[in-house]
Formats: sequence, C-alpha cells, structure tokens
Amino acid sequence: MPQKDTPQLDQDKNISFQKKVWITTAIITFTISALLLFKATFNVFLLILAGTLIAVFFRGLSDFIQRKTKWKENVCVAISILGTLFIVAGLFWLIGAKVQTQMTDLMETLPKTIENVKIQMNNSIVGEKIIDKLSSKNSTDKVQVFAGQFFQSTFGVFGDIYVILFIAIFFTVSPQTYIKGIVQLIPVKGQDKANDVLDKLNKQLRNWLKGKLFSMFVVFILTAIGLAIIGMPLWLVLALLAGLISFIPNFGPLLALVPAVLVGLMQSPETAALVVGLYVLIQFVESNFITTLVQQKLIDMPPALIIIAQLLMGALTGGWGLILATPIIVILIVLIQELYIKERDN
Repeated sequence: MPQKDTPQLDQDKNISFQKKVWITTAIITFTISALLLFKATFNVFLLILAGTLIAVFFRGLSDFIQRKTKWKENVCVAISILGTLFIVAGLFWLIGAKVQTQMTDLMETLPKTIENVKIQMNNSIVGEKIIDKLSSKNSTDKVQVFAGQFFQSTFGVFGDIYVILFIAIFFTVSPQTYIKGIVQLIPVKGQDKANDVLDKLNKQLRNWLKGKLFSMFVVFILTAIGLAIIGMPLWLVLALLAGLISFIPNFGPLLALVPAVLVGLMQSPETAALVVGLYVLIQFVESNFITTLVQQKLIDMPPALIIIAQLLMGALTGGWGLILATPIIVILIVLIQELYIKERDN
C-alpha cells in the first residue's frame, strides 16, 4: 500500500513550489530589465563603436607613419590625430565659403524645384494621384515619424560628435589599457583566445575602413567630375554629399540622388536624366569594381545580410544604426567564426 503524504510533506512541497515560482519570476524580471536596459543604452554603444572606428583610423595612420619614419609611437600618434584634424579643418576653411554659398543656393533651389515638379506632375492623371497620395495627412505623418527616428541622437548631433571624437582620442592614445581591461573580464584560460579575437577584429575593421574611405573618395571625385562636365550648379556640394553618404551602402546612393535630380530638374528634364545616368554609372563602377576589390581583403559579407541589418538597425536606432550596420555585421561575423565555427570544427 502506498504511503499517504503527511502534512509536513505537503508543506515542503508548497515551499518548494513557491521557491520555483519566485525563481522563475526573478529570472523573467531580470531578463526583461536587461533587455530594456540594453535597448535604452544601445545608442550609447553605437557612439562607442563610432569612436572605435575613428580610433582604428587614427591608429592605422599612426602605424603607417611609424613604419615610414621610424619615429616614436607617441609622436606618430600625435601627428595622426592632430594632422587629421588640421587637414579636415583646412579643407573646410579652403572650400567653406564656396560650399556655404552653394548650400544656401541649394536650400533656396529645392523648394522651387519641388513646386515645379508638382506642377508638371499635376498635368497628368497618374501624377495628380501621386501628389494627392504624398500630400495626404497620413503620408505626411509617416514621413515625419520616419525622419524623427532617423535623425534622432543620444546627446544631440553636436553632442554625439563631441562624445565620439573624445572616445576616439582616448582609445587612440592608450588602446592597450582598454584592451587589457576587456581581456581581464575573461576567465584566465580564455584570455589568449580573447586577445586573438580582438586582434582579428582590429584587422578586419581596419581593412573595411580603408576600403570604405577609398570608395568614398572615388565616388566624390567621379561625381564632381561628372557634374562639372554636365554643367550642374552646386556641383561641389552635391559631390561632397554623394561621397559622404556613400559611407552607407545600398541606401546612401539613393539618398544622394534625390537632391541632385531636383537641382537637375531646375535646369531641364534632360539634365535631370543625365544626372540619374551619371549616378547610376558611378554606383555601377563602385559596386562592381571598387567594392569587389575591397571585399577580396575582407571576410565574406552577403549583400542581403547587410540590407537586413540596415533595415533592422535603422528601424530600432535611426541614423546611427543605419550608418554603423555594416561594421556591426563585420564584428558579428568575426565573433561567430572565431568563437563558434572554429571551436565546433576542432
């Protein structure tokens, strides 16, 4: 005959059940809190990543100077940081007046251009329907929400730039301090592996950044030459915009095309068509030749994966997420390869 549970056993079971409930509740609460904290602070991590990329550039330039000159590391680091800042400031000073004039003209031109496009589109039934759809309150609200999310920042635009710049300088001056701090968080038996992974990340990010900067420069030069040949006004501003925005793969060229086409329409529909053809040609050259050459030195990044990451990051964090989606993919691929795939195959 089976023995009946005594009151003491029933009480022990109730206590055990209550403990399980409390433990489960605590785990769920901790998980939700961690996810909410991560979401709230993710933009800060993006700023840290942006500062890290700039530090990688400073360090890469410093190492190049040191290899060529055999000077001390501190001297090369100082030349790298100060030289870059002086060159950027000098470029803004040299072309600042012209860019400012052209930017003012662009701001004055765009509203007139948009109005002319509306007038031309209203001459056709399809165009009129498109204008009505785009002008509806629902469409306007969606655009405002998207713009608000895209241009959102953690500390304001200038505040973000300030934070990124100083993080980059601190990381550049004493990178080993922060690397050792990260490695110390790893158990002793895994610290050698952690150093190898961080070194791999540094190399991949440096190669990616060199390729991206080269690609941006080529896009700027080709766009400036092409727009100047076409006879486009505001060619310098539009070329600078195209070069800078090309940092964002896939979506950057589309964003840069919009103001160029609008300015071209102010001249004539033929000029706008030439501008579209020029941008398409430059994008074809950049995607099929420059990017292909760069990718030979990088890990394989499927294009669809980059687009998915851009869409997710852009929706979650706005502009910074869209800009930094590709280096995040580089980091994730390196971590998966080094910490999972290689360990699984061994």
